Amino acid sequence: MTDRSAPHDAPSVRPTDAALPGAQLTVTGVDRPGVTAALFAALQSAGPRAVEVVDVEQVVVHGQLALGVVVREIGDGAAGNVAALVERLSGLAAEVSVATGMSVTVEASQPAPASRPRSGRPHHVIVLGRPVPPAAVAGAARAIAAVGGNIDAIRRLSDYPVTSFELTVSGAGSTELRTALATVAAETGTDVAVEQAGLSRRNKRLIVLDVDSTLVRGEVIDELAARAGRAAEVARITAAAMNGELDFEESLRARVAALAGLPATVLDEVREHLVLTPGARTLIRTLQHSGFRCGIVSGGFTQITDPLAAALGLDFAAANTLEVVDGRLTGGLVGEVVDRAGKARALARFAAEHGIPMEQTVAVGDGANDLDMLNAAGLGIAFNAKAVVREQAHAALNLPYLDAVLQVLGFTREEVLDAGSLSSSG
Repeated sequence: MTDRSAPHDAPSVRPTDAALPGAQLTVTGVDRPGVTAALFAALQSAGPRAVEVVDVEQVVVHGQLALGVVVREIGDGAAGNVAALVERLSGLAAEVSVATGMSVTVEASQPAPASRPRSGRPHHVIVLGRPVPPAAVAGAARAIAAVGGNIDAIRRLSDYPVTSFELTVSGAGSTELRTALATVAAETGTDVAVEQAGLSRRNKRLIVLDVDSTLVRGEVIDELAARAGRAAEVARITAAAMNGELDFEESLRARVAALAGLPATVLDEVREHLVLTPGARTLIRTLQHSGFRCGIVSGGFTQITDPLAAALGLDFAAANTLEVVDGRLTGGLVGEVVDRAGKARALARFAAEHGIPMEQTVAVGDGANDLDMLNAAGLGIAFNAKAVVREQAHAALNLPYLDAVLQVLGFTREEVLDAGSLSSSG
């Protein structure tokens, strides 16, 4: 085969656009329609030499526009005529300023500094709080720099019910970022989540939620135990199990045994008094409108979770089943126990049933029995969780709003509102 490639000793080398001389126009002022169009229309007729656009960046912060455009002349010898280009564009800038009411300045552009090689994939660092104090952003910035990271961009994701900002970070690994930022979160009372950037972030398609103390407030079994007069005993066992101090199945059977003799009607009473965690409906509605499969996996009981799943329009549910004989609880269970390993198996089963790869799944939970499920998911989120869970999950949220999960997934407030309006109109 004949090699028709260029000889190695005669490469065609072209400087990067950022390294070539040119002029930068900076537009600032109160944002209004038509500003960007007016500027580029003027550049289009900026003769006698045509110009090409080298770089553009625009941002609007609370109605204030900042637009930067770098251009250079096209043609032989144009690169050495920057002063003439700046002078020519100054007249154009004055015309655009009068036409739009904006401030428009022109100066010679500075070559961008050579970027140092950055290892690893970029990450998104999400800072959430109500409020987000300046110390949280400053602390996050210092922590990122300390591990060799660089903040490439910042944008606001939401202002209600929590304020959240997304920092796009390059040059640092996931583990280093999470470790460094955990201290910032603890010191400032905010939540800081870290997730790798890329298509996989917004390619998630299935979410499973734990129920007790995640989807709903409180622990159902504690409510049942209170009606059996054994609340304190069961609460101690529950706390030890959620902290990872007891085997979950062993603790579950011990707690269920304390319910022996209760009338089955008590299950209906407890279910009717369930209180959803704030933001639960918003989370589910938004994800469903985005094409997610949504469900619950619980160490609780099907007599509670199945009607709950039906009421919320969920795609699947898995939980334990209390044995009922002659209208009363026997203190036993029926069928396979959904324990720590069982939750992970349920997640894998639901993903397989819907043809969704595990890396495209999300799991949210608060207890040690959720750890296998959180680790198996593409993204595992600890929600108001025990310390052992926060330390091992991919991300941790300590705010009381379940829809803060949306910001970890990169959803903006506008997207959440759009999903709500679609639901109302449907």
